[in-house]
Amino acid sequence: MATANTKRRLVTSIHNLSPEQLAEVKALYPLGFNEVMQRIDKPDGTFFYVVPYETEDTYYLLKIDVKIDDGQEDDNDGYYDEDDLKGADELADAADDASDDDF
Repeated sequence: MATANTKRRLVTSIHNLSPEQLAEVKALYPLGFNEVMQRIDKPDGTFFYVVPYETEDTYYLLKIDVKIDDGQEDDNDGYYDEDDLKGADELADAADDASDDDF
């Protein structure tokens, strides 16, 4: 086994691993990557996320595809469109009529 000082250091995508290596990574992190994932900032202002993985001769930083929820998407716009609230106007009118009767 190579010592830590002689190991190659590589940054590569998790998609470039062999099926055997991918199985090792899954066994190493059975509950996912949340606890070990690291953000790497590049000089141009972009960034990517990596997970460490070590073999006998190589120390890898595996690039992981991460979707960032920046709150910019308005998927819920129109969630309460009138189509979703059919009958709401009738209920409001009925409530108004009931309150008018109390006076």
